[in-house]
Amino acid sequence: MKKLSLVVVVFFSFSFAFAQDYFPKNDGVKEKNTNYTAFTNAKIYITPTQIVENGTLLIRDGKVVASGKSVTIPKNTIVIDLEGKHIYPSFIDPYTGFGVEKPKRAQGQGRSPQYDASRKGFYWNDHIMPENKVIAKFEYDKKKASDFRKAGFGVVNTHIMDGIARGTGVLVALNDEDDAATRILDDASAQFFSFSKSVTSRQSYPSSLMGSMALLRQLHWDLDWYAKGNTNTKDRSLDALLANKGLPAIIEAGNKSNDLRADKISDQFNLNYIIVGGGDEYELIDEIKATNAQYIIPLNFPDAYDVSDPFAAKYISLEDMRNWNQAPVNPKALSDKGVTFALTTHELKSPSELQGKMKKAFEYGFDKTQALKALTTIPAQLLGKSDKLGTLQPGRYANFLITSGDVFDGETTMYENWVQGRKHVITDMGQKDIRGKYSLNAGGKTYELDISGAAGKPKAEVKLGETKFPAKLEYSDNWVVLSFKDEEKGESFRSTAIIPNTGNNISGKMVLPTGLETSFTAVRTGDAEASEKKDKEKESTVEMVPVTFPNVGYGFKSKPQPQNILFKNATVWTSETAGVLPNTDVLVKNGKISKVGKNLSAAGATVVDATGKHLTAGIIDEHSHIAALSINESGHNSSAEVTIEDVVDPEDIDIYRNLAGGVTSIQVLHGSANPIGGRSAILKLKWGENAENLIYDNSPKFIKFALGENVKQSNWQSFSRFPQTRMGVEQLYVNYFNRAKEYDAKKKSGQPFRYDEEMEVLAEILNGERFISCHSYVQSEINMLMKVAEKFNFRVNTFTHILEGYKVADKMAAHGVGGSTFSDWWAYKYEVNDAIPYNAAIMASQGVTVAINSDDGEMSRRLNQEAAKSVKYGGMSEEEAWKMVTINPAKLLHLDDRTGSIKEGKDADLVLWSDHPLSVYAKAEKTMIDGTVYFDIEKDKAQRQAIQAERAKLINMMLAEKNGGGKTQAPRGKEKIRFECETIN
Repeated sequence: MKKLSLVVVVFFSFSFAFAQDYFPKNDGVKEKNTNYTAFTNAKIYITPTQIVENGTLLIRDGKVVASGKSVTIPKNTIVIDLEGKHIYPSFIDPYTGFGVEKPKRAQGQGRSPQYDASRKGFYWNDHIMPENKVIAKFEYDKKKASDFRKAGFGVVNTHIMDGIARGTGVLVALNDEDDAATRILDDASAQFFSFSKSVTSRQSYPSSLMGSMALLRQLHWDLDWYAKGNTNTKDRSLDALLANKGLPAIIEAGNKSNDLRADKISDQFNLNYIIVGGGDEYELIDEIKATNAQYIIPLNFPDAYDVSDPFAAKYISLEDMRNWNQAPVNPKALSDKGVTFALTTHELKSPSELQGKMKKAFEYGFDKTQALKALTTIPAQLLGKSDKLGTLQPGRYANFLITSGDVFDGETTMYENWVQGRKHVITDMGQKDIRGKYSLNAGGKTYELDISGAAGKPKAEVKLGETKFPAKLEYSDNWVVLSFKDEEKGESFRSTAIIPNTGNNISGKMVLPTGLETSFTAVRTGDAEASEKKDKEKESTVEMVPVTFPNVGYGFKSKPQPQNILFKNATVWTSETAGVLPNTDVLVKNGKISKVGKNLSAAGATVVDATGKHLTAGIIDEHSHIAALSINESGHNSSAEVTIEDVVDPEDIDIYRNLAGGVTSIQVLHGSANPIGGRSAILKLKWGENAENLIYDNSPKFIKFALGENVKQSNWQSFSRFPQTRMGVEQLYVNYFNRAKEYDAKKKSGQPFRYDEEMEVLAEILNGERFISCHSYVQSEINMLMKVAEKFNFRVNTFTHILEGYKVADKMAAHGVGGSTFSDWWAYKYEVNDAIPYNAAIMASQGVTVAINSDDGEMSRRLNQEAAKSVKYGGMSEEEAWKMVTINPAKLLHLDDRTGSIKEGKDADLVLWSDHPLSVYAKAEKTMIDGTVYFDIEKDKAQRQAIQAERAKLINMMLAEKNGGGKTQAPRGKEKIRFECETIN
């Protein structure tokens, strides 16, 4: 091994300067070394793409003076010859909680929620804390700093990981040798946001993801109002936001869908959020690319599941199995799309895991040059510090690594990590390299000893024939401690040795299983295998299962496309005045119903023989809670500012199951936790599309209201939120509509007004631009809300549940409100005691537009059968019963001009049934939306087999991972939460 060469050029220079010249020092000599240090003959990565062989790096006073091939070395220079070594810029982690104590969770005070903020003079919500300055709470942690340096980091960006608006962060150089004034590179490096509440406050609002998004939006509306001087109120939180406006804004999203949600808010308010992703961006890579945002990406690849117990393995979802297999492709996928991203150790247990995660990413094709950029130049750019960090160009901080080779090679040794020109030794550069193959005699047997890995941190493998023994190797300061165990015989061996400067053998003392100590010699027989060869062998074993749309079970390999289809000779249920048409053809062309008639033909269209089958419009569920990530925002008695559209979940398997039940459209309603709930999302169930593409274009505007036990909190036993009585519910409505009326008048008058998302929505109701769907049971309250609406000159659109609707059906008809009800639910709580299964038929007989809904993820798949019950209970005709799940809910949702019936020109939302659609034997054979088949019963059968084969394949891959020594995690099931009106998120 080549020895380190140190050349000292004379004419040293010293000055009497301190980090802060005016601070007195009482700790010894007061000179500061102002000499140069030159590192010569190294391969230098000045930038990730500017690489110099046999170059020189010249530093002074913690900064780079020069770097390159031809560097003039001044007289007063310490010269260090690094022939055969590499120099890289040290890494930058832009997203950590380094040096900040983890916030302590607020302790509960009884069972009553906290609705108001606990602070005075700040924003009205405790979870908004932009005034926080981490510099005031920061304490440099030498132990964690050492862990980061060993992983190659020289600088970390840290902040308080708590709250929705979190305040400013600190950029810290991991330099143990200087004081804090030198170490802190920026005491307000960025401002931080998230969708997660603070753990230090018990304030109830927001209680959901959609509430967090609404709060962030309102915060920025309020900031604009405040900045224009429209209020005399002093708000320290808004003052802080204004002061921080020029800083980089970093928001922790945490997964691919939240990335898009964060970008939506960013675009709305021109915030240029830097988004901290979740590691699953590859699943929506085109949408992620389209955001044009910059990202910070964790390398949180999951460990394989321990599937050695077949019974336990059954409970692991296919989605989780795929994530283990696919997640390491994320950096490559982002890089290939040209997305700008930095990497972070966030979500890793320790920075030491970085190397293994990077190795995995390289096996999946991630480019090493891009990796170096993501750890150096890009984080410097995101933080606005490209002139100081990220490269070894002149003027930058002297933050660099000295390694034995490629910094990303698992067998490369990191010798030193220099931070601000201060040396931090990782591995003694003079320590001998002991990697190789040896013959080891112990206890009368000859073992094979293979020492591999990084030179400074080698690992050992001990074999006797084909049998491997668990071995542990410790190596530092040229001392070796090797222990291994024959588990079958229960024999343990422990040896110690000091490595001589000459020779290749290892000799020392060994303690045998008998307890006796003897001498031993490990005779070197060959070199360790080259890491490049091992990496290539590893690359050849990487097999990634395909990503599907969505990337869960029953997803499509490619998104389905619209087709021109001619259904021949079907029994067609038009849900129009034409009624049921026997032996009729329907032509679907360009996503629309083109023709309905007999003996139709169409060149180029796929012909489906529907003889003996029934063709209907797709079922529409007016009241659903599937396909959403949260349902109730229960933190306030009014949550009109939130919208389900913010939390649509396109991966909910209930979408596919609903398609299998003939459902094509649903209204996803807010829950019933408060009198004024949130806005709806009206969806077409286009399985495989993203959330935005599920939402109806030009969607009618709806909001959920609620009456009864839930909103007065009878079922939660909370006594601190108004209202607590049915009388109070009425007064709340009157109060909010009076406020909305005043707000709307001020807005229309042209006077300055504070934009209030909640009041905007309520004003839309007053102006007839938004419709109410109201959770209701008791006739007295049904009457009450109709009277309140009439007082403010609007009409309630739909009473949903409406199980006492039969008592007030005439009044409902006079008001013009529809009823969306259950077929035969009753007696599941006190206010439902008077429910009867004749309800739907009685309301319809009085001229009320009636729909049958589900409010349930299971029932929604059988709405055809629910509709059939009204034929028995009330004597409705089959056609009228069928209309209650097709054209009637379309009318209630103001979509009847587009869907809900089979009529020329309408959207081709169709279902082909194997039997009479009201029959318990009927199966949906094809379900089509806008002319695209999203469910096909024959393809479904094939998919079931494919899923079983894929699970078996992934299980075998995880078994191989475990048998190869890879880390595993215990199997865990993923319980599906089915939302209902009363679900509190």
